[in-house]
Amino acid sequence: MSKIIILVGSMRKGGNTELLASAFADGAGQNNDVEIISVADYSVNYCIGCNSCFKSKGNKCFQNDDMTHIYDKLMSADILVIASPVYFYGVSAELKAIIDRLHTPMRNKFKITKLALILVGAATLPELFDSIKMQYQLVLDFFHLEDAGMVLVSGAKDKGDVSDKSLAEAYNLGFSIK
Repeated sequence: MSKIIILVGSMRKGGNTELLASAFADGAGQNNDVEIISVADYSVNYCIGCNSCFKSKGNKCFQNDDMTHIYDKLMSADILVIASPVYFYGVSAELKAIIDRLHTPMRNKFKITKLALILVGAATLPELFDSIKMQYQLVLDFFHLEDAGMVLVSGAKDKGDVSDKSLAEAYNLGFSIK
């Protein structure tokens, strides 16, 4: 049994990203311990690139915000799932703030071995996910992580636009993780 953390990067509660993440969690929860962390529930400041975390005791960031809770949760994770709406070919700003705050030596204490990606966007352009997929691959390569899979859903703008087929795909990806 693995500990799976799903970072949901949407501020919109009950939206398409959350629906897909929940479907994934339902499938993954059959064989794993799953926790969803929604950016909407946390206040995380942006990284300012000062690198003070490289010098401070315990590699703590000088910013006193909710990122400390997220670090604690990530310390226990075996698998990380990034779930985000796509805004102008990128993940949400709130999720990007969390990702950027992982630029800390503290990440070397994480035991994460696998990474998965769930993206949903309103557009139907064939290249909609390309830039995020490139960043995802670079992260996999840099940290020597295993790709646990992707669910990419386009054409879903309004709440509930994700199809039953897409929800089943998310569920099945979650269920496949043992």
